[in-house]
Amino acid sequence: MQTASQIETSEAVAAAGVVIRVEEAHKYYELGETRVHALRGVSVEIQRSEFLAIMGASGSGKSTFMNILGCLDRPSSGRYLLEGVDVSRHDKRALALIRNQKIGFVFQGFNLLARTTALENTELPTLYTKIEKAERRKRAVEALAMVGLADRAEHFPSQMSGGQQQRVAVCAGPGEPAVDPAGRWNPRAIWDSRTSGRDNGSFPGT
Repeated sequence: MQTASQIETSEAVAAAGVVIRVEEAHKYYELGETRVHALRGVSVEIQRSEFLAIMGASGSGKSTFMNILGCLDRPSSGRYLLEGVDVSRHDKRALALIRNQKIGFVFQGFNLLARTTALENTELPTLYTKIEKAERRKRAVEALAMVGLADRAEHFPSQMSGGQQQRVAVCAGPGEPAVDPAGRWNPRAIWDSRTSGRDNGSFPGT
C-alpha cells in the first residue's frame, strides 16, 4: 500500500518525464544455507529517450539488475517505479502484462522466428494485446520502414544480414509502436550487454 507521500512522488516522477526510477534496490538469493546479497542498494533515474549502459565486472549484479528493470524479477527491498508506477510489488501476472505492453528485449542472438518473415516477427508481440489486426500490421510496416527495412518485410531471418536481423529485433521489442509519431525510438528497451556492435547508421537519431 503506497503512502500519500509516495503517491505524490510517483506523480511528480511521471510528470517530469522519468521513465525508470529505482530507489535503494536490494536483492537476496538463498542458496542452501548461504544467503547471497546480489544487489546492494542500487538507485538510478532514467529520463525518457535517454540511453544507458550497465557495466561492471562478472558477478557484480548486472544481470540481476537487468532482470528487475525488465520486470522479470522483483527486488527484495527498495522500490522500482516504471513511468511513475511502483511495480516492485506486482505479482507475476501483472509483471507479464507490463513486459508485453511496456518493455522490449533485444538479445545478442536476436531470437527471431526462423520460419517467420521480418514483418511477422515485428508484429508478433502485439498478437498478445487487444490491438486490432489492421493496426498491428500498420505499426509493423511503419517500424520496419523507419529502420530502412521496408523492402525486406517479406524476407526470412536467413535472408537478412546480422545488422538487418538486429533491426527487426528492435522493431519487435515492445508491444506498442517501436517509433513514436515524431520519429523517435520508443525508449523502453532492455538491451543485451553484448549488442553494442549494432549498425548505428540504421537507427534514427544516431
